[in-house]
Amino acid sequence: MPFTRASALCTASTVFATIFVGFGINAILRPAHALTFFELVMSPSISAADQNLIEAMTVIYGARDIFIGCAIYVAAFFGKGKSGEKVLGWILLATAAQAVVDGVVCKWMVGDGEWAHWGYAPVVAITGALLIRS
Repeated sequence: MPFTRASALCTASTVFATIFVGFGINAILRPAHALTFFELVMSPSISAADQNLIEAMTVIYGARDIFIGCAIYVAAFFGKGKSGEKVLGWILLATAAQAVVDGVVCKWMVGDGEWAHWGYAPVVAITGALLIRS
């Protein structure tokens, strides 16, 4: 199969998917470390109940990232033709929107760390838009 613009965009999409799956695994296995991506640090003085809640929510966040990665993989590997590229593109636009929301939470609820999310959102969104237009 010749290397086309669409195949390059699909390859880029699988790289994004791998990053999301990696972040998800990290959040599940190392919740305290995953919080640092949101400029949050788990205080040693919090109660055990609060720590359990934070860790549970971080695992949910990790599962969300793994789901996003898997959705991208499925669309990239099994989406055929123009309609498959459009589905992949829309998933990437939704992924970019999620990154924007993560950045908004960091900015307005934490006060810092938004660019750790806003920095990659345009790349994912542009890749998605190019797939939709292809």
